[in-house]
Amino acid sequence: MERIYNDFTINIATANGTGSQSSNLILLNSMFQMGVPVSGKNLFPSNIAGLPTWFIIRASDDGYQAPGNKAHIQVLMNKDSWRKDLEKLEPGTLVVYNEDVKLPVDRDDCFAFGMPMTKMARGINPKLARLMCNMYYVGGLAHLLGIDEDMINECVSNQFKGKEKAIEFNLRAIGEGRAYAAENWTDESPYHVEFRDKDPDTFLVEGNEAVALGAIYGGVNLLSWYPITPSSSMAESMIEWLPELREADDGGTTCAVIQAEDELAAAGMVVGAGWAGGRGMTCTSGPGISLMSEFIGLSYFAEVPSVIWDINRVGPSTGLPTRTQQGDLSMLYEASHGDTQHVVLIPGTVDECFEYGWKAFDYAERLQTVVFGFSDLDLGMNHWSTAGFEYPSTPMDRGKVLRTQKEMDAVANYGRYRDVDGDGIPYRTLPGSGLDPILYRGTGHDEDGIYSEDPDVYYATVSRLRRKIDGARDLLPAPLIREEEEQQIGVIYYGSMENSITEIDDMLESTGLSVSTCRVRALPYHSEVEGFIERHEKVIVLEINRDGQLYGILRKELPVHLLARLHSVAYTDGIPPRARVYADKILETLEVAA
Repeated sequence: MERIYNDFTINIATANGTGSQSSNLILLNSMFQMGVPVSGKNLFPSNIAGLPTWFIIRASDDGYQAPGNKAHIQVLMNKDSWRKDLEKLEPGTLVVYNEDVKLPVDRDDCFAFGMPMTKMARGINPKLARLMCNMYYVGGLAHLLGIDEDMINECVSNQFKGKEKAIEFNLRAIGEGRAYAAENWTDESPYHVEFRDKDPDTFLVEGNEAVALGAIYGGVNLLSWYPITPSSSMAESMIEWLPELREADDGGTTCAVIQAEDELAAAGMVVGAGWAGGRGMTCTSGPGISLMSEFIGLSYFAEVPSVIWDINRVGPSTGLPTRTQQGDLSMLYEASHGDTQHVVLIPGTVDECFEYGWKAFDYAERLQTVVFGFSDLDLGMNHWSTAGFEYPSTPMDRGKVLRTQKEMDAVANYGRYRDVDGDGIPYRTLPGSGLDPILYRGTGHDEDGIYSEDPDVYYATVSRLRRKIDGARDLLPAPLIREEEEQQIGVIYYGSMENSITEIDDMLESTGLSVSTCRVRALPYHSEVEGFIERHEKVIVLEINRDGQLYGILRKELPVHLLARLHSVAYTDGIPPRARVYADKILETLEVAA
């Protein structure tokens, strides 16, 4: 049998609340510690416990991180999804299953590997058998794939750090599972893991935790939040790290953390922190952004620095709250009522999650406005590899803040909302400085901050605000572009699609189609995005939503002569983007456009 090394996908089907996440992370981390390029996708239900959940592990020496187009190895632990999971399998799939579920594996074209996992777990601890049985498929897979035993042991110790009894029980279960598989499973696996050179500095981290660390580094003074999936782990990570990283000299804290009564209150606290000269932020998802709309408008119109992170889940309404999407982009870009336009930072990797975690505050204070960080459940709640985060060498950008009378006297004809530099950004003062005025108005106001309903004054105000945000295009992160002169087809994408684009590109190339790519990393989009479109005859805008929201933004803002070059490929089903799905849709769109 031909052996296939580090190139397979495992789909593990369990029930939510059975402790399977620990088992799955042990498998993922064990292979990662062996130097195998791996990624993990957790597809979990929105209830507390009981419904089906899946964990997809992809090993790929090519570095592919999309979920994969099929399962090479299927683990069956849950009776409720058993039959459907079996029906989806392609011939030749390896099926590892718990015999104690008492359901058949009626696929003669697959290879079945059964084990009485629950019964064996009862032999260790009857009360914990429901949780412990998951460790037996870890042992079985370790045998089939050749996962190093020392790596398994190390990852179990890390997973249950400080819980000696748990470490003992779980190591015993994995060992018994490995031994049972060696003695009873006669068929061999074609799939194996093989050690690769690993940078000792690399580690796995969730995107939400990376943002949290970046925000802490960036000088956050206030975190106000209301729990909502999939953003809660960002706040929880900040709460965990703040005592270690931001302790004051007197032993106190340098950042206030407040769990608000709702998302509306959380946004109000952020605006209050920005008005007072602090760095405030909140994290939420689409439904929370909807509730925050009025304070978002206040931050924009009164020009108060604020930072809001939206970790996108599937909508509308409650939608699929534990699935991933890029459906909030247009909402963020024009959030609140009236004419608004906002800065949106769009990371595509955990390294950028950290970077934009601190840069969001710099942009908010430089531009005196609300800045959105835009991630999604896939990037935010799954584990990704990094070699460590890059810390900037420049000081924090606090923007145009006047702190002394001398500084105020140096500004010609100072007014709170007067643009004296021509960039649309006025100067501001802070409470407690003794300088006037410090009033920020959410109602109509003139350049001095005095209430006004004069039509000309209002038009001048909103025009300046538009000029301020529009002028920030090339201040924001530039797109990442890969192109060669002879390529006539371009693909524009953003965010977590970064983790599928290489495989999509390779699939297109296998059909003879070579494309350039441009990853947009912020809105309003950088001038280089327009240049990319100018250089290509056809441009696909690839995104994880139904309506092609970035495509719509580009069509609204680009010069008319470029519009015919744009074509939308937008698809969403709640699952992280599978390369084959999007590659096929690109080919279909180009065929229609030909």
